[in-house]
Amino acid sequence: MPAETGKIKYELVFSRRRSISIIVRPDKSITVRAPFRTPLKDINRFVLSKSAWIKKHTEGDRRMLLTYHDRTFTDGETFLFLGSEYRLRRIRSETSGVWLDEDEILTGQKDPEDANMTRHLVSGWYAVKAREILPERLAGIIRKYSHAGFRPAGLTVRSMKSRWGSCSSRGRITLNSELVKLKPEIIDYVIIHELCHLKHHNHGPGFYELLSELLPGYKQLRKELRNYRIR
Repeated sequence: MPAETGKIKYELVFSRRRSISIIVRPDKSITVRAPFRTPLKDINRFVLSKSAWIKKHTEGDRRMLLTYHDRTFTDGETFLFLGSEYRLRRIRSETSGVWLDEDEILTGQKDPEDANMTRHLVSGWYAVKAREILPERLAGIIRKYSHAGFRPAGLTVRSMKSRWGSCSSRGRITLNSELVKLKPEIIDYVIIHELCHLKHHNHGPGFYELLSELLPGYKQLRKELRNYRIR
């Protein structure tokens, strides 16, 4: 629901959570999440107390950084997975692991205060998910557009500093593992973009004709992708 306090306009979302959180999106819109039955006056008081932080994060380059080098990996931080946002919560557990529960990403670890271990667990979880999900989406797209005759020489999933994907002269597709944080439609756009390079090795008219044929809405997805950065 839309809400406002002072000059700060935000979207208010109630959910089954333990604390109030604020998210500033790449388009500079603000979402506030709060536990059910939290009084609006308490929410507004919290938002106003964070006004300096909100101002800092709504000015300048608001492209969302997907790599998490600047994170502290402590409870309450926001993480993306397949386009949805999850708040981190660490749980004491003799068995290490990471899993999703509604709007939370949970880590089980012997010492919940060990942020380095949390970083290791979350980073490893993302890497595993990328190796699971990206090949599946590539295979699905090749089946869907079988008439295009895409036959990549292979697939590599790895972290890249400046590119979302690439297609080698030998026909091998490489996808940035950070893509697993974005919504499936954007992932598919990047995959289709690279597959089109199997037919057209540059960005000439033939390339865009094929891309537009397979994905008529690619321009909007390309625009959304530009809201994110890797470094």
